[in-house]
Amino acid sequence: MSLIYYNSCPLCGSSTIHQVFTAVDYTVSKEKFEIWHCGHCSGRFTQNIPTSSRIGRYYQSQEYISHSETRKGLINRLYHNVRKITLRSKQNWVKAASGVKQGNLLDIGSGTGAFLHYMQQNGWQVTGLEPDENARRNAKEIYGIDSKPVEELFALPKEQYDAITMWHVLEHVHEIHAYLQNIRSLLKPNGTLLIAVPNYTSLDAEIYREYWAAYDVPRHLYHFSPAAMEQLLQQHKIKLVKKHPMVFDGFYVSLLSEKCKTGHTRLIPGFFNGLRSYRTGLKDVNRCSSIVYECKA
Repeated sequence: MSLIYYNSCPLCGSSTIHQVFTAVDYTVSKEKFEIWHCGHCSGRFTQNIPTSSRIGRYYQSQEYISHSETRKGLINRLYHNVRKITLRSKQNWVKAASGVKQGNLLDIGSGTGAFLHYMQQNGWQVTGLEPDENARRNAKEIYGIDSKPVEELFALPKEQYDAITMWHVLEHVHEIHAYLQNIRSLLKPNGTLLIAVPNYTSLDAEIYREYWAAYDVPRHLYHFSPAAMEQLLQQHKIKLVKKHPMVFDGFYVSLLSEKCKTGHTRLIPGFFNGLRSYRTGLKDVNRCSSIVYECKA
């Protein structure tokens, strides 16, 4: 298999990098992957990753909920219940940040289309890009959403969108710099970009270390700190306006992390650590399990 080995940080280009630990792909392959740290930007990245043409098999699991909509297992059932709340939160973030009640929205990495469907029901014109064919098929069957292959990103018309969203997607993108460069050109003047990514400086990440489920190797190619995200955005002349906490992610990730660490869904310690992360994230967004970066081009 073709693998990508980095001699410098893929986020900032610095050669000041070193390995921090090894993590396991608990979802699909059970293979081990190294996670490296950059001393310059504080970003982390997965080493020896499959190329974009080879990584598809690591997404082929019914447990990969953003592609399958599975309700199998307690954690996935909890995810679906909480999603009703998070969809409303996402809509509110988009409306408040863009200043538009019903506009033109592009969602990159749209999965099975739940968010696009919700926004469409609230009067938005929506476009979805999704690399996984099965996820696109599910979006059509479940929600009637005709999402497009993600390669069409570079063929979309310029200055077309009031808002562009990437909900837990940027960490999956091989060509991260090309994506961000092109995304800027797709926004209307004063358009809004919302990027949600896991935060490895969160309390739950500190608790679980290499068992932290949001490392999710090798699907997650990069692992962001707030400082790393801010530097990345600055590189592409994208202005950071505000950071929003995704407070419920700490519960979900902690429960998954317990399963990674012990092989069992341990509700009590998972919920307790999720609660600790939730409280910490409310006090300091930079310690939240996942962060939404509200940006302007």
